[in-house]
Amino acid sequence: MYLEDRTIRLQLWDTAGQERFRSLIPSYIRDSSVAVIVYDVANRQSFLNTSKWIEEVRTERGSDVIIVLVGNKTDLLEKRQVSIEEGDAKSRDDGVMFIETSAKAGFNIKPLFRKIAAALPGMESFSSTKQEDMVDVNLKPTVNSSHTEQQGGGCAC
Repeated sequence: MYLEDRTIRLQLWDTAGQERFRSLIPSYIRDSSVAVIVYDVANRQSFLNTSKWIEEVRTERGSDVIIVLVGNKTDLLEKRQVSIEEGDAKSRDDGVMFIETSAKAGFNIKPLFRKIAAALPGMESFSSTKQEDMVDVNLKPTVNSSHTEQQGGGCAC
């Protein structure tokens, strides 16, 4: 990705949090600069499992790694089980970065990667928290949303 006057190369390894990949995790983490730990905001157990993944990363890398906690699937408004406040509080307690996204809807995906790139060593001069980079999406239907309810959607656009 291009960031300010630099080109940043990000290589992603996705284990999907599955136990069958557990033995491979140390080798993925060993040479990584960043760990992105994603949970499903519509699945409380997914959120609770993030503690073991944060611990796994810290065991392998100590404090020599950037960890980002990501609440995904924010498009599933009616199914949400984990609030933004809970995710934010956990990130503060664990000393990690936090953002919520919807990969399906494309919300906050670019800001997530910009935030990661900006946090890398040598990128201190780049401000990753510029307000215009963050997308605040309100998916709650408005009071007069009978049309959207008939369509089965939750967006009042």
